[in-house]
Amino acid sequence: MTLQTAAGYEPPRLLIDGEWLDERGRRTQVVINPANEDILGQLPHATASDLDRALAATQRAFPIWKALQPFERATILKRAAELIRQRAQQLATLVTLETGKPLAEAHIEVSVAANELEWSAEEGRRTYGRVIPSKLNGTRFLVIKEPVGPVAAFAAWNFPIGNAVRKLGTALAAGCTCIYKPGEEVPASSLAVGRALLDAGLPPGVISIVFGVPHQVSEYLLASPVIRKVSFTGSVAVGKQLLRLAGDSVKRSTMELGGHAPVLVFDDADLASAVEQSVQRKFRNAGQVCVSPTRFFIQNRLFEAFCEQFVARARSLKVGNGLDPGTQMGPLTHERRLRAVSTLVEDAVESGARVLAGGNRIRRSGYFWEPTVLAEVPETARIMREEPFGPVAILNRFADFDEAIAKANQLPYGLAAFAFTSSARTLLALSDSIEAGMVGLNSYNIAIPETPFGGIKESGHGSENGSEGIDACLITKTVSMTS
Repeated sequence: MTLQTAAGYEPPRLLIDGEWLDERGRRTQVVINPANEDILGQLPHATASDLDRALAATQRAFPIWKALQPFERATILKRAAELIRQRAQQLATLVTLETGKPLAEAHIEVSVAANELEWSAEEGRRTYGRVIPSKLNGTRFLVIKEPVGPVAAFAAWNFPIGNAVRKLGTALAAGCTCIYKPGEEVPASSLAVGRALLDAGLPPGVISIVFGVPHQVSEYLLASPVIRKVSFTGSVAVGKQLLRLAGDSVKRSTMELGGHAPVLVFDDADLASAVEQSVQRKFRNAGQVCVSPTRFFIQNRLFEAFCEQFVARARSLKVGNGLDPGTQMGPLTHERRLRAVSTLVEDAVESGARVLAGGNRIRRSGYFWEPTVLAEVPETARIMREEPFGPVAILNRFADFDEAIAKANQLPYGLAAFAFTSSARTLLALSDSIEAGMVGLNSYNIAIPETPFGGIKESGHGSENGSEGIDACLITKTVSMTS
């Protein structure tokens, strides 16, 4: 690996109490471009004193930020959203350099993030309580919504702009302050959101952005009584650990954990539409999406035709550097994903799965894996239970509705699920039967700013986006007033 300073890539720093802190006196780690394995920069890790300073800043800033009128907070956040739109080219390039995703996908991420931040700003103005009639003369009961307090937020690396906006924007809109730790793979992208917020007029200390060894940072922050809520987007295993830490001091939590999304394709589905949508969403961001469709179950009569068309489209995808024009799928974001995907595919093949496309690392510089399609994968294969989080699609059969539902619901996860059918009766039955926090019927469009984003079972609890996302950062206070 060589050091390659990309145009527009500034050295990553920490953001604490309005100050940008460099690597001096701090441990560092390299930031790698996954498309060519060049070193983009050196990322400083927060020291214990850095984290103490972040905690002190968020505690000091909370009453100040809380006291601002919701309209004033919204004005700052909407100004930041506009700055993100103005800087879209710069931010999208940073996302592609750090994650490897195609530039077109990075632009979509930036645009969606700006819309979400703007929507959260407006929704934060509508945190109404209510008045409850009393049986007692001269007494009135009020229900008041107030910000829960300083938030510690942690997120994975796969959507660095989107995750940062969801964590920071929602907390800020509700009147909370926030310490945010993004994935260490994507510091510049994440910090760009922080810079937009500061440039929009956010007071110092309201946010801090820190990096470090994940479990060390999370344990340190969650041990502090300053933090009153934890918000996490990432794996089930890490989420469970954070829940245990949060439980020690009964901190509120929002957990958006992993999934293993099923897709049910019935005999009467629009085959062309189902295939086109499925290939696009399966290989988006090289499959590194928590709601990525992975376990495809196709009804018997349509199975062979679906496989044939799906494989043809998967093989036609142009894989390459996300900055190159025409690239449709980039690399995996880091080398350990290559190892994980390889292990799961090898196990599936040994268990009896058929490889219809791909199945191997692409032998070139960078962390590239072929768009892979496996068919008739036995239930005993690890990949049927473990989310691959990579460009691997599993195509299996089902006979009837009951079998399809059983297969869709058989795992302890319930983040997203999808289905395709032309039957109104089947659509209604699916909406009642599928166990998932988000269900897409004849479409993969399950997430917009106005709708809650979250899962059930071991895929987590609570929601981001929608009015539910703001509610998760508010406490409810009952006030009895007697004159």
